[in-house]
Amino acid sequence: MNRYDLSHEHFMRFALQEAQQAALENEVPVGAVILHRDFRMIASAHNQREQLHDPTAHAEMIAITQAAEALTSWRLDDCILYVTLEPCPMCAGAILQARIPTVVYGASDPKAGAVDSLFSLLGDNRLNHRCEVIAGVLAEPCGIILTEFFQHQRFLGKK
Repeated sequence: MNRYDLSHEHFMRFALQEAQQAALENEVPVGAVILHRDFRMIASAHNQREQLHDPTAHAEMIAITQAAEALTSWRLDDCILYVTLEPCPMCAGAILQARIPTVVYGASDPKAGAVDSLFSLLGDNRLNHRCEVIAGVLAEPCGIILTEFFQHQRFLGKK
């Protein structure tokens, strides 16, 4: 595969695979991958809050940690983050701290989205770093997996 065959949808499908794995583990199905500028996928993660008993174990947070370890640097300024759901305030803050220049997300999050829905942290001119944001990539399948997960949880009397 050459670099011209690569698209945002292509890499979002890897994030969706992570989201599917999260659903199998009874985690909220959000997946994230981080791509380096040379088209290497250096991180791949999904939500693990239930499994790790950690409120910070969002897909983005785990992927950012993996990418920093892979590059042996906290600066991820040559990377793109793909995530199936619009990042929350915590994850948006970590994205800014990691200096990730581009964020691609699938479904919007009207209840907790900190990129476009509730807040615009990644584009806030008052901060010293901003990100290019590409929203809505494979939004429908990214949203469907979440909707189905929560419908199932309600059916079971959970969440």
